[in-house]
Amino acid sequence: MSRSAHPAGPRHADVLPEGHYVPPPRDLNALAPRVWSRTVTRGADGELTVGGVGVRRLAEEFGTPVYVLDEEDFRARCRAWRAAFGEDADVFYAGKAFLCRAVVRWLHEEGLNLDVCSGGELAVALAAGMPPERIALHGNNKSAAEIEQAVSVGVGRIVLDSFEEIGRVARAAERLGRRQRVQVRATVGVEAHTHEFIATAHEDQKFGLALNGGQAAEAVRRVLKLDSLELVGVHSHIGSQIFDMAGFEVAAHRVVRLLAEVRDEHGVELPEIDLGGGLGIAYTAEDDPREPWEIAEALREIVTRECASASLAVPRLSVEPGRAIVGPTTFTLYEVGTVKPLAGLRTYVSVDGGMSDNIRTALYDAEYSVVLASRSSQAGPMLSRVVGKHCESGDIVVRDAYLPADVAPGDLVAVPATGAYCRAMASNYNHVPRPPVVAVRDGQARVLVRRETEEDLLRLDVG
Repeated sequence: MSRSAHPAGPRHADVLPEGHYVPPPRDLNALAPRVWSRTVTRGADGELTVGGVGVRRLAEEFGTPVYVLDEEDFRARCRAWRAAFGEDADVFYAGKAFLCRAVVRWLHEEGLNLDVCSGGELAVALAAGMPPERIALHGNNKSAAEIEQAVSVGVGRIVLDSFEEIGRVARAAERLGRRQRVQVRATVGVEAHTHEFIATAHEDQKFGLALNGGQAAEAVRRVLKLDSLELVGVHSHIGSQIFDMAGFEVAAHRVVRLLAEVRDEHGVELPEIDLGGGLGIAYTAEDDPREPWEIAEALREIVTRECASASLAVPRLSVEPGRAIVGPTTFTLYEVGTVKPLAGLRTYVSVDGGMSDNIRTALYDAEYSVVLASRSSQAGPMLSRVVGKHCESGDIVVRDAYLPADVAPGDLVAVPATGAYCRAMASNYNHVPRPPVVAVRDGQARVLVRRETEEDLLRLDVG
């Protein structure tokens, strides 16, 4: 790979827009452990190794860009969540974060359940052998076909999201001669401290049935009148990438209040409460996420206290971590293509991927870290913006970061914490094939999801 020098761009003296200042790291060869999966190390020559496999080998064998998933780290996080909540609670992996057949098999083996929100995700789950009773179906506009499939295979629960859906699920269950277990998704009116596009518990949005105004209570009344539905609980989800537990405390208080109202009106104590997911992970060294045991302890204490106040038996608790499990397990490996210094501003480092493999920076203004992955460098820090190859000025992977001033075409750079939503939201913008997902463990690497080819793109083009 080329190590050719180029004129050094702006360094740490440059001023970023207010609120975006990123101080230069003291050691550009150092790794921030919280941001990377457990088995990532840097060798004496500066090369990153994950699961015993070096990034130069990965790039040579699988090409770039490539999502590199640390299987041992994924499994360890599953075990940590399972152990934290114990046998009297349920942990549902949120499949929307990233799903493939291998991941489903790992979840099954590690004792986690799975929630899906489309017929496609359900198909992957079933194809990989996840028992249907350990699957939950979400979604604000489930199609008749998706509902029919879910009821027919016997999914463990369907989370009801509207009045129309109550009737659709009931009719499907009646036709199939089943009694379908359901939960009502309640919109609890919590303003989670997150980006507006991923906040899901305020009232002015598409998900759930509002507590305020009585929609959720009316949904409960309708479900309880239907013999083909078994109401097992209430579901709440307040958003994503959340670090503050205060929102969960408010949500639990309001959901338990609904359970008390159900008991008082109908004489029924519902046996389940699902507080959703949305727990944040570290994308940069400044992020400080909670450990699973801390989250479990906090949620149990909140629910137990609220139920005691309402004189209710404590229902079975469910949570739905997705990002918190898969997000830190994966990094995206890119090759640098061009380096463009802009005097007085920053240096643009263009890589061979971009918004087609990571739309989150453009969509949510998400922040990421980046490191030189294929070698060490003693060069000083260079204020950089890592951008993609697409015909879009918003094609940004890492908005503000410091890379060594001698970064050059042919270098490999790695962006950590890309396991959640990056491959799941990937596109073919500019007809760029989507990257593969490669799992590493114990010195071995294998493809989980193969790289798309131009032939794949043309196969769908039948005009």
